[in-house]
Amino acid sequence: MPVLGGAGAATASARAGRAGIQRLGDFLTDIGTGDLGSALRNAGLERLVGQDRFDVLDELITYIAGDGSDADSQAARDAACDVIDDVFGDADSWDDLHATAISAEDLPRLLEAFLARYIYNRMPVVAERLSRLFDPQAAQQADADMRAIIEDMVAIAMPADPFNVDWSGPQGRQIADDALRRAYEAFEGWDGDES
Repeated sequence: MPVLGGAGAATASARAGRAGIQRLGDFLTDIGTGDLGSALRNAGLERLVGQDRFDVLDELITYIAGDGSDADSQAARDAACDVIDDVFGDADSWDDLHATAISAEDLPRLLEAFLARYIYNRMPVVAERLSRLFDPQAAQQADADMRAIIEDMVAIAMPADPFNVDWSGPQGRQIADDALRRAYEAFEGWDGDES
């Protein structure tokens, strides 16, 4: 059986990842061209301005990826947690959070990381296939290879200047769909059997 029903079905069912990359793209672009306060206001999260790390990041992750009530949303939440932690690092206070900047180099890296982690988290055959490898080093290498393939497929779909993308519009959706499709096509024939 193909991974998630094949590339087309996997791409079509990736609702939380598609919405997540669009929201994350808008949010990070707003930080990069302004600051955290303006990004929160533009996202309708103005109540978080001035709050501490826990309150801001918890609601921000829910805004990006949903509440985690199903496997798709949970895959997006896990990816969003990793990326948001990368964005804000050790910032604890509002002043520390607000001082966060997003550069032209940061934006594509963070968006690629979100989609790659989301896709990896949705691949049901990963854990099962890797569990069949008796050699722990071989399992680690296979996992690293799979992650690298996903990251490469996602990177190919990213635009040269992500600051000039309307992430919440058709352009952002198309970028998300292209990245998802490329990654799932790379594993379309992979059914978890060792061969």
